[in-house]
Amino acid sequence: ILSDETVLPATVVATAPADDIALLRVDPKAVSGIEPLPLADSDAVQPGQTAIAMGSPFGMGGTITVGIVSGINRSLASAVRRPIAGMLQTDAIVNPGNSGGPLLNSRGEVIGITTALERDALSSRGVGLAVPINTVKEMLPRLMAGRSVRRPWIGITGMALTPRLSLEMGIERETRGIYIIQVAPESPAADVGL
Repeated sequence: ILSDETVLPATVVATAPADDIALLRVDPKAVSGIEPLPLADSDAVQPGQTAIAMGSPFGMGGTITVGIVSGINRSLASAVRRPIAGMLQTDAIVNPGNSGGPLLNSRGEVIGITTALERDALSSRGVGLAVPINTVKEMLPRLMAGRSVRRPWIGITGMALTPRLSLEMGIERETRGIYIIQVAPESPAADVGL
């Protein structure tokens, strides 16, 4: 739905479920005169920079909220339970309906695609999270070719087995590997009994 209330039919070209991204196509003749937003370098984003979220929270189209980038390199599990790494965190108000909308810097460049709101049960506010635009740029040629992106995923939370951790756990110091902290249900790791 455009700002003038024009409704354009769209088709899904390809998806990247592990990154909560989908590429949609509309008839290019139907959108003449519309300029795409420029894409920034999300690797250059720093906490404290302006963040502008655009979307349609609760069906209210054209909503804009402003805040700052309050964190970088955050992680959140996607719909397929694989962590989305490198996410941008913002305190710009994000609600259901903002997902898929752009997160912009002060120059109007897209730094991310808003995807989630993390909120604890006791608070009415939360933090917004966005997939960094460099992640999207990396997979864009593949998506534009109509090929969905499937990412490998084990389904564990773990940490490197360091000599100190080995000592604390009573394991031989020379032992190398990953200490598994948690196994995601219905994940490949759970399927093989880790």
